[in-house]
Amino acid sequence: MNEQPLLAHLIELRTRLVRALLGVALAFLGLFHWSSDIYHLLAKPLLDALPQGGSMIATEVTSTFFVPMKVTMLVAFLVSLPNTLYQIWAFVAPGLYSHEKKLVLPLVLASLLLFLTGMAFAYFLVFPVVFHFMSAVTPAGVSMMTDIDKYLSFVLGMFLAFGTTFEVPVVVVLLTRMGVVTVAKLREARPYVIVGAFVVAAIVTPPDVLSQTMLAVPLWLLFEAGVLVAALLERKARAREQAESAP
Repeated sequence: MNEQPLLAHLIELRTRLVRALLGVALAFLGLFHWSSDIYHLLAKPLLDALPQGGSMIATEVTSTFFVPMKVTMLVAFLVSLPNTLYQIWAFVAPGLYSHEKKLVLPLVLASLLLFLTGMAFAYFLVFPVVFHFMSAVTPAGVSMMTDIDKYLSFVLGMFLAFGTTFEVPVVVVLLTRMGVVTVAKLREARPYVIVGAFVVAAIVTPPDVLSQTMLAVPLWLLFEAGVLVAALLERKARAREQAESAP
């Protein structure tokens, strides 16, 4: 008797996955023609920082084809992300209570927006500073020529690092809403958080003080923003409880 609902859920899950993958595939096919331009746009922060006449190189025979394809696939995934999130939401939402929907949907949208903001912060602010710094400290007689595949790996790592660290406000709100920690405890832990932000930045960024600071400071500020939002939600919840308990 329980097999039919389970089978129905599995069929719906397969349908949602197929629709999500189809959205990515269609976006990729639409962007395929401009794959070289897309990679050039991704590489622009480094190309602008290279000395006069400098260029990037490809050390593998197939890199000139597959690296732009990888970048295009990443962009296609980002472009089709609204469809993917909708498919996930359409599958999960029927099993949630109304109060859970009110909490989950804003958190998902905030997580997406913050992750994209972290990527944009890395691309527009961090990359130009870091690459110009690396170009400026290049020893005499050394040509700064980066392999396109290694550059892609570096960029993806930085995108992941900054996108993930920009999720701090969501994590803080979730921890307080779940009762794992209170706003007061988070405020008491502020000095440790600041130190931890610089430790995390030292681990995930290149070994220069400038890029580490450009990650650590936003990480700390995002923590403060999360504490502020959590405090506001806590105050609203307390006021609602008092209103409900009042005669």
